[in-house]
Order: sequence, then C-alpha cells, then structure tokens
Amino acid sequence: MSGPREQDGAHAVPGRLGPTDSWEGVRALVTGFGVSGFAAADTLQHLGADVLVLDDRAPEGAAAERAALLEELGVELRLGEGVTASLPEGRDLVVTSPGWRPDAPVLVQAADRGLPVWGEVELAWRLRGPDAPPWLCITGTNGKTTTVQMTEAILRAAGHRAVAVGNVGRPVLEAVMDPEPLDVFAVELSSFQLHWTRSIAAQAATVLNLADDHIDWHGSAGAYAADKARVYEHVQRACVYNVDDPATERLVREADVQEGARAVGFTLGVPGPGMIGVVDGLLADRAFIAERHTSAAELGSVSDLDDDSPHQVANALAAAALARAHGVPPAAVRDGLRSFRSGPHRRTLVAEQDDVRWVDDSKATNPHAALASLRGVDSAVWVAGGLAKGARFDDLVTAARDRLRAVVLIGTDAPVLAEALRRHAPDVPVVHVGSGEDGRMDAVFADQGGGSSETVMTRVVETAVGLAHPGDTVLLAPGCASMDQFRDYAARGDAFAAAVRAGLTRG
Repeated sequence: MSGPREQDGAHAVPGRLGPTDSWEGVRALVTGFGVSGFAAADTLQHLGADVLVLDDRAPEGAAAERAALLEELGVELRLGEGVTASLPEGRDLVVTSPGWRPDAPVLVQAADRGLPVWGEVELAWRLRGPDAPPWLCITGTNGKTTTVQMTEAILRAAGHRAVAVGNVGRPVLEAVMDPEPLDVFAVELSSFQLHWTRSIAAQAATVLNLADDHIDWHGSAGAYAADKARVYEHVQRACVYNVDDPATERLVREADVQEGARAVGFTLGVPGPGMIGVVDGLLADRAFIAERHTSAAELGSVSDLDDDSPHQVANALAAAALARAHGVPPAAVRDGLRSFRSGPHRRTLVAEQDDVRWVDDSKATNPHAALASLRGVDSAVWVAGGLAKGARFDDLVTAARDRLRAVVLIGTDAPVLAEALRRHAPDVPVVHVGSGEDGRMDAVFADQGGGSSETVMTRVVETAVGLAHPGDTVLLAPGCASMDQFRDYAARGDAFAAAVRAGLTRG
C-alpha cells in the first residue's frame, strides 16, 4: 500500500490515506445502500478497495440503477431480506449508513471481532487531502438544516467557495471527493452520523439546542446527548453554544478541544464578552473583535431575516458565530442573512380564510420543534402525531396549553400525545382522526377535488374547520416523525397543504 496503516481494534485498517492513494487490499464492508451507502461503496471501489455491500432492502427505481452500476464496477452487492443477519468473513473495515442502529446484528458482530466501524462522515474526514477545506459543523435537536444553509449563504456572501453538505442532502464524502476546488464546508450532522465518528476536528462547531429525541435509536437521553457532544471534540477555533440552553454549554465544558479553541455563546438577549446576541434589534458580536469587553460589532438586523421568530433568530446567531470563527467580515454576515430564504415546510403559510391561518410546519418532527412552533402563535388548532421515537410530550403540553384551542391527532403514537393532553390540558378538545392506514405513503391529491375524502389530511382539514375560530391558526407541527403514514415530512406537509387548498375551495 502507498500509505501508513493504523491499528484499530484487532485489525490493520487504512490510516491517513488521501483521496489519491490506493486502498488496494483493504476489504471493506458497507452496510446500507441508501445515499450514504452508495457514496461510500462508490468511493471505496474507486480507491481500490474490495467492497461488499449489504442491505435487507432490495433496491428499486434509481437505487436499482445505482446497484447495477456498482456491480459493473466490480462491487459485490447482497441486497434482500436476511442478508445482514451475520457478518461476512474476511473484512477489515465496516462503513455503515447513519440510520443503522448500533444493535444491528452485523454491527454488533463487527464490534465483537474488533473491526473498526465508521460512518460515511468519518470516512470522508479520513479521506481529506493535505489542503482540505475546513469544516464548520452544525448539530442540535432542531434548526440544523436552516442553520447550515444560513452558514453557507454567509460564507458565499463573503466570496468563499462554500457548500452545505451532510444531513442536509449531499453526502459529505461525495463533496470531499469532488475535484471542484472549495474553501470551506458547512456540515450538518445528525446524532446518527455523529455516533459513528471518532476523529473529526471541525474548525468550529455548534450544538444549537438539546432536547430528548431519537431515544428509541440511542437507548437513552444521555446516550443521545453524548453523541451530539462528539461535534465539539477536537475543535480547532470555536465551540459555539446556546446560552439559553445550558445543556449545550455543559457539552462544551466537557469537550476535549485543541489548544486555543474558545467557547462562544449565542443568545437572544444582550451578549456579554465572548458572545453574540441581540441589542435593540441588531445582531451584535462581542466574541470576534479585539474590543469585546467594551464594544460590539454590528452583524445586521433582526429585520434582515425573512422570519424573525425567536428560534430563527437563534439559528442566524449560530450561523453568524460559525462564519465569524472562519474569519468572515461583519458585512458578509448581514448580506448572507438578507439573501437567505427558509425552506418549505417550516412555518409556511398555506392559506388564510375567514381570519383563520393554515400553517405547515411539518419539519417540526419532535416535541422541542413543535413547542417552538406553537410559541409563534397565540391560539392554535394543533395538528400533531406520527411516530414519537420514544419522546414524551408532558413538558410541551404544559408549556403550550394556554395557546391550544383544540388538538387534532394523527398517526401511530397519537395515544401518547392524548395521554399528555389528558394530564396537563384536560379542558382542550382533542379529536383523533384515526390510525391513518388510508393516509398511505403514496397518498396524493392530484385532482382538483383534492383526492379521496378518506385520506388522513382531508379528515384533518374537515375536522379543523369545525374547531377553528376567527383569529386562530391551524398549525401542522406534528412533534413526531412521519414514516408511519407518509414517505417523509415533506410528503406530509404537501398532503396537508393540498388538503387545505381543496377543503377551503369546497367550503
């Protein structure tokens, strides 16, 4: 081989090999054939590794085409039910897709045998070249995608060749291997991705907020927080934390960072020295200026944002702190935030009729995000439910009950929400529209009549029309994942919007 090898467990595995080195002789196993799995398999084959891919799901459509391409290149694929029950013999390294739980049999067996198990993000980090762009890494329970896109917008406003990658859509590995020259990566990382990382050393990183989520995957709230905390390990310049969420500061205090790295807080209040915050509607930097103890640098205005709700301002402050850690000037922060527009299914106004607003916040897939959404309205008919992922809703209901006109429940874990509402908001009317078996993943509203009147979102709208009063907001902020009834949160939001438009037209 043309590079060093390091001992990881009982096996010799590739060390700091760059993207131009040969991995000939490395026997790699890739578990999962989604977007990340394909990127890992394609890259490892390109580098010369002997690659085997396992996935219990048989590929369809575009995935089948990708499978055929890899097979033509010499990658072995075993795709179909039961193939991941045992670890194949003779493998040196496992690269797993982020959604794979640590208790998956093949991963447990790999750990038992001492094989290194990396995620696609860890592999990407290890494949960086000698002049690789630095990473600005973003995680948190909520706001990751918005913040990584804001960070990208600010970096580009400063003239940097920057790209948002990771959990936002484009695999980090694909971007690392792209020959296009780049200056900096804005990297969104989920707790799943972080679980499988070990060596990442971001230039700057943030945990935006921390609330219970994905407990079913991680096993406990403590394990979830510990995986989020990995983003701060080995940070070079700045650990950005949320002053209003002490749990994030605690993660920074416990992190093992590089010498000279600083803790930088962001707050919706007036910032102290070493922080970024808000003063009289202006975004103020008291962290990245020499005179931080006596003055602040103006980074723009709250009014520059397309959405000035508190959680969006917090996202903007975090993005500003990361960009400033990279050396971006104040004017670029302002220009980047002015140009940024929020993505779909994030507090999107669908319709307004008879003084009732209909808002799609399908991206609110956990209680923390749903509460932030509810706090943005005075009186809500709240549409909630789906897959709770082990989360509880008592704190959410207690905090939001005075804003609830009524609640419409959908999905598998509707009883979990119903129980929290019975305990903490017994006077709020609750209607459960059913298990949603007919709100199947491929439900669409193609015709002008809005599709079948038996679809879940049609029933939601019909029910909400009868519950809403003038001045109310019918708010889809489910607090749950969507996969029990829909392909993803976007399909859920699209179905809601289509049902609203059809229902109000009929009305």
